[in-house]
Amino acid sequence: MQQLKQTGRAQALFGTLLTSLVALAALLTAAPPSHADTTICEPFGTTTIQGRYVVQNNRWGTSATQCITATDSGFRIAQADGSVPTNGAPKSYPSVYNGCHYTNCSPGTNLPARLSSIASAPTSISYGYVGGAAYDAAYDIWLDPTPRTDGVNRTEIMVWFNHVGSVQPVGSQTGTTTVAGRSWQVWSGNNGSNDVLSFVAPSAIDSWNFDVMDFVRQAVSRGLAQDNWYLTSVQAGFEPWQNGAGLAVTSFSSTVNTDGSTPGGPGGGSGGSSACKVAYGTNVWQGGFTADVTVTNAGPSAVDGWKLAFTLPAGQKITSAWNADMSSSSGAVTAGGTAYNASIASGGQVSFGFQGTYDGTFTKPAGFSLNGTSCTTA
Repeated sequence: MQQLKQTGRAQALFGTLLTSLVALAALLTAAPPSHADTTICEPFGTTTIQGRYVVQNNRWGTSATQCITATDSGFRIAQADGSVPTNGAPKSYPSVYNGCHYTNCSPGTNLPARLSSIASAPTSISYGYVGGAAYDAAYDIWLDPTPRTDGVNRTEIMVWFNHVGSVQPVGSQTGTTTVAGRSWQVWSGNNGSNDVLSFVAPSAIDSWNFDVMDFVRQAVSRGLAQDNWYLTSVQAGFEPWQNGAGLAVTSFSSTVNTDGSTPGGPGGGSGGSSACKVAYGTNVWQGGFTADVTVTNAGPSAVDGWKLAFTLPAGQKITSAWNADMSSSSGAVTAGGTAYNASIASGGQVSFGFQGTYDGTFTKPAGFSLNGTSCTTA
């Protein structure tokens, strides 16, 4: 009888141990909790998202309270008190950016970069709009003759995705043009600190993937910049005059692909194409596809906490993924390492994949960046 009791105790102990091991395994393999949103009310307060972009409150035109909440993929305006006359300057420019703004450079950026060295600068932006306010939704592109990371740049390009209320760009309308396949009203002027070239959409654009250099070339052709100037930052946000709570940038991505011949300046690395390589293989059928992605770290040191940023073409949506945590299912996407593949050794590789759906004609992403550094594609 004593032997039977001991055997029973042993079996019970084994069962308890097995249950604990299963629970521990589930805990270790569970997806990491999402990053908590960060609310900023300081006039010039900032935070970093995705380890590569800066979100800034940037309130300067009024003393009334403005608060923004930074999310994993962008930000939203949580509180927007006060108002200013719509025939003058806006009260703020809450935004998210890649590059350098008043000495605050985004992590790993390769900006400033000489315009002649930039092969392409693919970007993606999605906006969320509200009523009951006066504002514009503007994508800002800053250019300067020097690779400066502080103060006001010489030329500002504004791409107005939307505007509500009796607001208008700096200067006056000089005509219309087509840029990146879209029609725009063109405005030109000076705000007392810098030249401003604005492109205003005739109707609201909710989201769009485009190449920043298409607009930069417009500035060059109009004598407002030169090829030996520098791109210092790209920024996406809102200029509110009245109210603005609820406005949101729901996703943002920016990559600057250079030829590697020009240093990136004080803000980051060289931006050369040899630091990482991406192989993007696909299997495509009607309405669906799978993508197998291999990232090679060609740099001299390990990449810890790797994040690969890219923009899915319009109409594509991720339905499932493996060996990586995905920040979103469409538009601007960041794939990040998991608990078991969070680091890429120098000369090493990491692979992941996903399955998705698509509408229209299937195409591959235009570019990739690893922790803010542009990659070549195999």
